[in-house]
Amino acid sequence: MKHTENNINDNDFQKSLFKNVINTIKSIFIYSLVLALAACSNFVEIDPPKNTLVSETVFEDPSTVESALANVYYKMRESGMVSGNFGLGILMSSYADELDYYNFDANFLNIYNHNVIDTDNTALEWWSHAYKVIYAVNDIIKGVENSSALTSAERDEFKGQALFIRANMHSLLVAIYGDVPYITTTNYLENNTVYRMPQNQVYDNIIADLSEAISLLNDTDSSGEKVIPNKSVAKALLARIYLYTENWELAEEISSEVISAFSLESDITKVFLKESLETIWQFKPNGVSHNNTYEANWLIIRFIPGQSYALNNSLLNAFEPNDLRYDNWIGSNTSSDGLTTLQYAFKYKEIFTQTAALEYSIIFRLAEQYLIRSEARVHQGDIAGSQQDLNAIRNRAGLPDTTASTMSDLIDAILQERHVELFTEQGHRWFDLKRTGKASDVLSPIKTNWSETNILFPIPANELELNSHLNPQNPGY
Repeated sequence: MKHTENNINDNDFQKSLFKNVINTIKSIFIYSLVLALAACSNFVEIDPPKNTLVSETVFEDPSTVESALANVYYKMRESGMVSGNFGLGILMSSYADELDYYNFDANFLNIYNHNVIDTDNTALEWWSHAYKVIYAVNDIIKGVENSSALTSAERDEFKGQALFIRANMHSLLVAIYGDVPYITTTNYLENNTVYRMPQNQVYDNIIADLSEAISLLNDTDSSGEKVIPNKSVAKALLARIYLYTENWELAEEISSEVISAFSLESDITKVFLKESLETIWQFKPNGVSHNNTYEANWLIIRFIPGQSYALNNSLLNAFEPNDLRYDNWIGSNTSSDGLTTLQYAFKYKEIFTQTAALEYSIIFRLAEQYLIRSEARVHQGDIAGSQQDLNAIRNRAGLPDTTASTMSDLIDAILQERHVELFTEQGHRWFDLKRTGKASDVLSPIKTNWSETNILFPIPANELELNSHLNPQNPGY
């Protein structure tokens, strides 16, 4: 396994926060076949980008703007924090207490063993990739705002998507690195001397971007496959941000709006299929190298030895008896000598195939929104409402109603439910331990190198060297 797989090779960008830009002519990657496409419903299916167009040309036609956005989604899907290919779902699950790592990549071992340093490749790649995506959508925002060729409705839709992506990437950066720059411009001279912004201000900017995005985006996804962000996708992220910032009233309000627009998938075996009723937003495979998900490819154990990851006992022990999620979302494999049996995440069941895709990588789904609302309600004293939402998730898993009836017990029960419902998805477990202050209690007994300063990743050392305004380094590095 090579850590450099699927990374975007942009040395200029890695040398500086935004040195992938020249001063007067800016380029956006687009796909080679985009001019044959006329609708958003197709733009996620085309090949990776092979040529470039000057920005002014891109914004003369809605199909090329769609393709510029498609390129952004392609980059998010293939690499960086959001991707199922060495993104948060896998690496931060091993950083927390969900996955054990068995292979020998030094960078992944450092994450698993809490030995991340400021020259770590993953810390740099996540940082660099996120800001490259942010730069791209800032260019799209500027281009559509200045375009006279697009209709008002087209400008609103494209800008709304770009604002959502900008907010999403910053939400991940602030969760991993703490204080970070919030980039809203394509001016590389300004970006190369930017300061880190306090976390509360970063969240304020995220909320502002999402609020504007919601006002601009369409109510529906024109692709019909939940692969293009719409109002509900932006609301799902906004509800999460309100939860993280402990704005309980607004977390309840926004999650309720999302819940009213979707239905839980009643059949637990269908939750991670591409047609799942509860999916809010998902990444469609690129149709070139694979037709299903990276998550399945890396997490399903096919041979022992030979596995990269297996589920940690602390996660396995968290399941109650008769939990259908244990039976359906966890698989096992035994070595040929019969001496070793390991369990693995089996939410996605289809490894790369040459047939039509059955599963897409899910980024937001409805179960999280029920758990957000449950937590928001209990913090406002609505015990019955909190229980109702929690029971919706428990009952779907074949479990009886919760016995928790006090605020303290319900909060613990909700976090427990998040643990067994959202495991190996988008780093949820790590972010829950971090935001609730439980990381040390949970991880210090099982991670010999655990330190309180592991709450944040280091700012990449070379970025600090190139821009002194990013100092000081996070504590412990």
